[in-house]
Amino acid sequence: MQKDSKVLLVGETWMSAATHYKGFDDFRSTTFHSGAGPLLAALADSEFDVTQMPAHEAAEGLPFTVEALSGYDVILLSDIGANTLLLHPDVWLHGRTVPNRLKTLRDWAKAGGGLGMIGGYLTFQGIDGKGRWRRTPVEEALPVRCLPYDDRIEAPEGFGAEVLLPDHPIVAGLDPEWPALLGANEVVAKDGEDVEIVARLPADFGGHPLIVTGTHGSGRTLAWTSDVGPHWLPQSFVDWPGYAVLWRNMLRWLAKRV
Repeated sequence: MQKDSKVLLVGETWMSAATHYKGFDDFRSTTFHSGAGPLLAALADSEFDVTQMPAHEAAEGLPFTVEALSGYDVILLSDIGANTLLLHPDVWLHGRTVPNRLKTLRDWAKAGGGLGMIGGYLTFQGIDGKGRWRRTPVEEALPVRCLPYDDRIEAPEGFGAEVLLPDHPIVAGLDPEWPALLGANEVVAKDGEDVEIVARLPADFGGHPLIVTGTHGSGRTLAWTSDVGPHWLPQSFVDWPGYAVLWRNMLRWLAKRV
């Protein structure tokens, strides 16, 4: 299939350090992880040419200008905190000024780009509020507002999605019964004629938004408040035939293909 839509996935990676104790002795190890495998596999034979920029590379690698981002149709921010893009090494280590890339992303969307935020421990407001996307230029572009505190909804018992707009291009044709999700970020949908809550959590989990769409200037914006894979989005959801359909539909909507 011809790849005619370019997508930049920013984040969805992390590093872990462990100390191992074996009696008197101990040693340490460091490992690198990516949670994007299920999503990348689901898009492998689609029309989307996806580039993943790991979180540690985004600190320096995400471009500073709208022009430099103009080659992408869609940018997804996934489980990466605002600090990573605010504290470029020139700022953090050398006290120099650089352009604010949160403003760049907002302005790129306003100029026609498709900007999406995916839930996780470091998106929206995240664990202990460390995602820090509230009151940022990126939040200005999104169709939701972040809370001022830890916004995680942990649901080890699982919850099903409630589809409110079954004819929306993102969910049209999908089975109304989705596999269970294990968590999400709590957000508040903005007021506006362009903002649509496509799906939400059930009432006994607060009825909070799960998929919200909107516009910013000439661009489209989207919030998916759960994850792309385990743990919030368990393997049963990844294995569901609707998983690939759902993500392709979200990207087509953001890219103005539907």
